Amino acid sequence: MSTPVAPLFLTSWSGGKDSALAYWHACRTGRPLALISMLNETGERSGAHGLRPEIFEAQAVALGVPLWQGRAGWTGYEEAFSALLRRGREAGATEVVFGDIDLAEHRAWEERVCGAAGLTVHLPLWERPRRELVEEGLRLGLRAMIVAVRDASLPADLLGRTLDAPLLGELERLGADPCGENGEYHTVLYAHPLFSAPLRLQPGATSRSGEGDWAMTTLEVKLSQPPFSGAGPGFRSR
Repeated sequence: MSTPVAPLFLTSWSGGKDSALAYWHACRTGRPLALISMLNETGERSGAHGLRPEIFEAQAVALGVPLWQGRAGWTGYEEAFSALLRRGREAGATEVVFGDIDLAEHRAWEERVCGAAGLTVHLPLWERPRRELVEEGLRLGLRAMIVAVRDASLPADLLGRTLDAPLLGELERLGADPCGENGEYHTVLYAHPLFSAPLRLQPGATSRSGEGDWAMTTLEVKLSQPPFSGAGPGFRSR
């Protein structure tokens, strides 16, 4: 009797804690093909998290997994993302892992675009208690720094701080969702149980974007050392 083959999957990778935890769960039952991430039209940084491509590249190197990146503004986002999905399907992937927790509109979009590409959606974190997810990540060794805060929800002095148990309690006292699922804050991952070594990050200047309730303050983050080797022959970023 033949042994079932573990599914080959893509991971929608934001560079933050939720996609990292979803990836960890997916690796328990499947085989990673690539991380897929989206940058803005110029390729200089990602959207909500404001991360530069070299951060994604270093994370992928640490995981030893290929990184595929697309470029688009909001109007061309779906088309560019779908191109990455089709590439994955052609390479043998059968599912796409996302770090969403309980936002139904996000799930509906994911199921639509993945279905059109012939892929199924895998949501390892779906409908789990939000605080429980942060606590699980901390127990596993995930470490992430806050790099963006929504001005209407949180103070900018949280930028650059590592998410840990005391900060989690502080976020809740400030009225924020523990996972930041409502857009209160975003993180950059610098340690993961599957990393070959932690990333060394250097906080820089802050900038503001957006208007009204959705104005964000973002922290510039750079690598304090070049990405280390260890990805093996399968790593590529393009």
